[in-house]
Amino acid sequence: MKKLAKKSVFSKIKEIDVGIVDTELEEALSNLNKKIIVLDDDPTGIQTVHDISVYTDWSTESIAAGFAEEQPMFFILTNSRALTVEQTRMVHKEIAENIVAESKKCGKNFIIISRGDSTLRGHYPLETQILKETLEAASAIRFDGEVLIPFFKEGGRFTIDNVHYVQESQTLVPVGETEFAKDKTFSFAASELGEYIEEKTEGSYKAADTTYITLEDLRNLKIPEISRQLLAVKEFNKVIVNAVDYVDVKIFTIALLQVIAQGKNFMFRTAAAFTKVIGGLNDQELLNKADLVAKGNKNGGLIIVGSHVEKTTHQLAELQKCTDIRFFEFNQGLVVEPEQLETAIQSIIVETEKYLKRGETVTIFTGRKRLDAGTEEESLRLSVKISAALTAIVQRLSVQPSFLIAKGGITSSDVGTKGLNVKKARVMGQVKPGVPVWLTGQEAKFANMPYIIFPGNVGGIMTLREVVEMLNNQ
Repeated sequence: MKKLAKKSVFSKIKEIDVGIVDTELEEALSNLNKKIIVLDDDPTGIQTVHDISVYTDWSTESIAAGFAEEQPMFFILTNSRALTVEQTRMVHKEIAENIVAESKKCGKNFIIISRGDSTLRGHYPLETQILKETLEAASAIRFDGEVLIPFFKEGGRFTIDNVHYVQESQTLVPVGETEFAKDKTFSFAASELGEYIEEKTEGSYKAADTTYITLEDLRNLKIPEISRQLLAVKEFNKVIVNAVDYVDVKIFTIALLQVIAQGKNFMFRTAAAFTKVIGGLNDQELLNKADLVAKGNKNGGLIIVGSHVEKTTHQLAELQKCTDIRFFEFNQGLVVEPEQLETAIQSIIVETEKYLKRGETVTIFTGRKRLDAGTEEESLRLSVKISAALTAIVQRLSVQPSFLIAKGGITSSDVGTKGLNVKKARVMGQVKPGVPVWLTGQEAKFANMPYIIFPGNVGGIMTLREVVEMLNNQ
């Protein structure tokens, strides 16, 4: 499939008055009397939001607390990208049952968004299928269709003519031709999203039955026509939304809210952009050092790098040019040698604490060579073991770093939930586009501490180094 030059593609797309769209969207959202619940398959899905709660469990108590909040939206971190197929099935069934139970108790309706990776990796269609089946069995809800919006501007993910692209420099590469499509656990071949759906559902849902919302209709404000398309969707068939800018998602959302008001129900599988739009959140300035470094803490900072995607490897190589940072390589091959693993972990902890106390920043990173584990599930289990070892280092630290960064989805989830013992966090915002920050809760190992969640596939080569240098700057 052909690669595209970003500039030449975007120059052909009709511009539109965003102010008019924002006004109409705000009015439409004011009539949406439903709690928006986002199930996040790793912690990076908060890349676009701020002042929103993230719960790291799905107990009835946590879900009840989410329903009770004044904010229209809350997140539940499932970390399902680190789970097996059977674990994912069980988790989503339990979450759906608990949501229905608490919804009935408080008398509040809801919308569920399954937030997935903008490069299409994850347990799709399993997650949304289980949610649909469970919700329909436990309530009167009947889903007409499923909306897919993998657009994520901050990460350079665009959907054009139904093909999903990943930006590399100034070139748009079809997602099926990137390293992400070759993921050992979540591989796929198709870049055209109707074909992707047919591939992932093994033909249960056909590209020919998919509804496509075009950029031309969006930019020409054909909201009535888009609404009619959505009204015609039935039997849980899929809707693909083309988008190259937030305004496209906003226009679609106006049409969507019109048909929701008429009784249509949709499931959503989206990247992080849609959550910001339907949550009615405005833009916010990027966070700075004063926001992110614990006041009065003279210790060094800590960076944990677990992701193995090519972008992370390049970012790590750039960070390693900094002479004022201590680097420790964790040999992930030791996860199959328990005694040697424990010795290695303890050694890294001792060295890390020594330098943190001296005010020096430490980076702990996994070796860049991937381990060959055979099957998809074995690869996933190995990744989880490696993440658990990195998490154990944070869990056993006796010195609070002045700042903490975790790189990679599984890594950042485990560091947050197991290493830091976070049960509920508040999203502070972003330190760079697509790089979110939690403020840990009172129950955490390091309470009220900003925690930077750095996705493996976001940013340029210099982005990680720029963040660390900003935080290290005296």
